[in-house]
Amino acid sequence: MSIPVSVTALAPRPRAWLVVSVLWVIALLNYLDRIMVTTMRDSLTEAIPMTDAQFGLLTSAFLWVYGLLSPFMGFLADRFSRSRLIIGSLLVWSLLTWLTGHARNFEQLVVIRALMGLSEAAYLPAALALIADYHRGSTRSLATGIHMTGLSVGTGLGGAGGWIADRYGWSAAFDVFGLFGIGYALALALILRDAPRDGVGAEGAPAGAAGVRLGEALAGLFRSGSFLLLLAFWSLLGLAGWAVIGWMPTYFKESFRLGQGAAGLTATSTLSVAMILGKLIGGAWADRWSRTHARARILVPAIGLFIAAPAVLLVAKTSLLTVAVVGLSIYGLTRTFADANLMPILCLIGDPRHRATGYGVLNMFATIVGGITIYIGGALRDARVNVSTLFVFAAVGLLACAVLLVMVRPNPLPLAPRPFDNQR
Repeated sequence: MSIPVSVTALAPRPRAWLVVSVLWVIALLNYLDRIMVTTMRDSLTEAIPMTDAQFGLLTSAFLWVYGLLSPFMGFLADRFSRSRLIIGSLLVWSLLTWLTGHARNFEQLVVIRALMGLSEAAYLPAALALIADYHRGSTRSLATGIHMTGLSVGTGLGGAGGWIADRYGWSAAFDVFGLFGIGYALALALILRDAPRDGVGAEGAPAGAAGVRLGEALAGLFRSGSFLLLLAFWSLLGLAGWAVIGWMPTYFKESFRLGQGAAGLTATSTLSVAMILGKLIGGAWADRWSRTHARARILVPAIGLFIAAPAVLLVAKTSLLTVAVVGLSIYGLTRTFADANLMPILCLIGDPRHRATGYGVLNMFATIVGGITIYIGGALRDARVNVSTLFVFAAVGLLACAVLLVMVRPNPLPLAPRPFDNQR
């Protein structure tokens, strides 16, 4: 008996992998440019005197603007050209990166960082929606996962800012990466184009998209029970994830008597490598399984979280550094199955016209929760709560995330004729 062919059987559009490759570089710059300021604290505060609270405000101002404007920027990606918004976003935040190196006082830095939050908020919803437009079926999760590794690499390379600052001055890194981003944006204007959107229209003039309204998009999203489950899942995952990422170096230092540098390097390098592999494995597995199971993209990250939760408990309870590193590696590998599949899941449950808006809403809540988690973690530490206790709560949260995800149900998939290029 033959299996009906659905949209999951559609081949990627022409230039689909080229789009992923050029967006990967932008994803790297997106996280590299935002995190550099945190890696050169001493050099920056020496040049522009500020208190610790003011230095923290540089990141807070970015996150507040970035999170609050993510839904609106996602709506713009649904309403207008995704590729033009991506290029414009890159151009503006690269210019602001360059301007950061030429700020002369704290007030200028805060304004620039807030504006950077505005410009960077436009990127991720538009980029992931564009990838979904090009990768319509059995390559969607892997393509998303590959793109998301760019964020991880950009985070890892953020330390280059401190290295450059030590040798050439604090403003040099902002000059280098800002000018590179400006040049890359201008080059992309000749390469990057929109794809026809599922259920919307053709490239350049998306029929129906012009009629989309922000209120209509938000109302449609919040009427969906599956979207509300996905929102609860993603917010809770942010809560658990930030607890692990934010406090793992401290835990390694205190529990295994490592120096500050060794503890930080062990925790961050272990997580970074595992997370990159997890995004690739989780994407490839979900794509392959989706050929025979309609809920594969939902079940793969759920399975990953059922594994990640006991892995965190292993880290919290062991007295052996080697075992803790193994547990952390398993957590990083399996928790990031969700990163490769979040937008593909959104494509399964939501209106195609509102994909970027939906991701913007998810992004906003995750950012807000992340900031709250960092604060609560500090308050619990002030109350002398052991870090391992935070990880126990994180493990419970991961299990709850898995249960919420299993409850998500995709919309019925429309049947489609098997494309000729899929027969070859």
